[in-house]
Amino acid sequence: TMALNFLGRGVPAVARTQLLKNKAWIAGQWRDAISAKLYPVYNPSNQQLIAEVPDMGEEDVAMAVREAYTAQKGWAALTAKERSGVLRRWFNLITQNTDDLAKIVSLECGKPLAEATLEIKYGASFVEWFAEEAKRVYGDIVPTSAKDRRLLVIKQPVGVAALITPWNFPSAMVTRKVAPALAAGCSTVIKPSEETPFSTLALVELAHQAGVPPGVLNVVTCSRQSVARVGESLSKSQLVSKLSFTGSTHVGKLLMAQCADSIKRLSLELGGNAPFIVFNSADIPLAAKHAVFTKYRNAGQTCICTNRLLVQSGVHDQFVEEMVRAVRALKQGDPFTEGVNLGPLINEPAVKKVELHVADAVKKGGSLIVGGKRNTSLGGTFFEPSIVTGITTEMMMSQHEIFGPVAGIIKFQEEEEAIALANSTRYGLASYVFSRDIGQVWRTSEGLEFGMVGVNEGGISTEMTPFGGVKESGFGREGSRYGLDEYQYIKYICMGNIK
Repeated sequence: TMALNFLGRGVPAVARTQLLKNKAWIAGQWRDAISAKLYPVYNPSNQQLIAEVPDMGEEDVAMAVREAYTAQKGWAALTAKERSGVLRRWFNLITQNTDDLAKIVSLECGKPLAEATLEIKYGASFVEWFAEEAKRVYGDIVPTSAKDRRLLVIKQPVGVAALITPWNFPSAMVTRKVAPALAAGCSTVIKPSEETPFSTLALVELAHQAGVPPGVLNVVTCSRQSVARVGESLSKSQLVSKLSFTGSTHVGKLLMAQCADSIKRLSLELGGNAPFIVFNSADIPLAAKHAVFTKYRNAGQTCICTNRLLVQSGVHDQFVEEMVRAVRALKQGDPFTEGVNLGPLINEPAVKKVELHVADAVKKGGSLIVGGKRNTSLGGTFFEPSIVTGITTEMMMSQHEIFGPVAGIIKFQEEEEAIALANSTRYGLASYVFSRDIGQVWRTSEGLEFGMVGVNEGGISTEMTPFGGVKESGFGREGSRYGLDEYQYIKYICMGNIK
C-alpha cells in the first residue's frame, strides 16, 4: 500500500488506504512491469506528482491476456446466479466506499468532488444492473423444420475482452465495460487511461474483495509513450476475442484496423459533436439550465457534452441572456473546495486546444460574450467558462469536439435548417432538443442522425438505457439489456433424428 499524494489540500483523508494502489493487477496479484519501468501521474489541478505506476509493455500484456484466457473457462462455468452474486457484492462494496472512490476521481481527473461522487454512484449502477441482467440471458426454442428435429439457440460468452477506458470518467467507464463482460462470463484485461489509473486500481481491489477470481479481471498500466504498443498488443492478440474502447475517433480507427487481422468483436464509443437545439416554443429558462449542465459539467470534457448550441431566432437573445447569467454564477476552483462546480482541464495540450478554438471563432467573426481565456489565478490548466455567439459552420468549434468549457451559439431560422445543421457532422453520439411542440419533437427526434436524443432533458445517461452512437461516433451499446449482447455470441444447436 502506498499513499497517493493528496498534498494537504484540506482533503479529508481516504478512510480505507487499501484502495490507494500504484501497481498493476494480473492474475490476482499486484505487479510491477517486467521491465521495472515506472511513469509519473500528475494532479491536473496543480501539476503535482500523485504517484508513479508501472509502465508496462508487450510482455506484460501477453501475460495478462494468457491469465485471462486461462481463467475465463472457469468463470463462464459458474451459474449466472453465482456470477450475479459476485457482481452484487462488488456493487455493495463500491457503494460503501463511495466517498473514498470519489476523492480518487477528483484527485486524478480534476472533477469537482460533488460531481465525482455522482460518477461513483452512476458507475455503481452498471454493476447493480448487470448483476441483475446476468440471470436474464435467455435463448430461443425455434419451431422445427422437421418432426424428428429440435432447434434451439443459446448465448455464450465471447471469451477474453480487452477494455480500454478514458480519463474523463475514470471510474464509471470501467464499471460500464467490466460489469457486462463479467455478467456474460467473459474475463477481462483493462487498460485504463495513462492520466487516471488509480480509480481503476481501487475498483479492482474491491472486485477482488467481492470474490472475482484471479485472472478474471486484470489491469495493465502504461505511459503515453507505451500506449500505442500496448493497444496494438491487445488488438493483435489471438487470445483476445473482443475489444471495447472509449476515446477519440482517431484512435478508434487505428484499433479497428488492428483488430481486422483476428476479426475481433468491437464496441467503439468515440468522439461526439452534440447539437443542442432550442426552438421558439421551448421553455427558455429550462433550456438554459440544461444547456449549462450539458456544456460545463466536467469542464466540458465529456463525449456527450453540448458542442453546438443551435437557437431559433425568436428566442436567441433571451436564451443568451439566461445562459450568461447561469455561466457567471459557476464557481471555478480546486475540485476539493466546497461549492466548486468547475474544475481544471486534464492537461496543458487540452487548454491549448480550447484556446485555439476560441481564437479561431473570434477571428472568423464570433463574438466573445463571457470568458475566453485561462483563469491564471487558479493555475495553468483552468480555463474560464466561456460563451461565443455568431458561430458559423466554417469555425473549428462547429466541426470538432471542443472538450472544454466553451459554449458556441449558432442562430437559425427554420426547423429544417436546424436538423440539417445538426446532422452536418461526421459524428453522431448525443443530441438534445428543447421544444413544447409535440409534432416538432417527433420530427426532430426521428430526423437527427444520432444514437441518443434528449428531449427537454440534458441528463440522459442511465444504466437502463443503451448508450452509444452512429457514424464516426462508433457502434455497440453500453448499459441496458442490449449491453450484454456485446459480450456474447449466439449459438444455434440442431438436434436431429429424435424418434
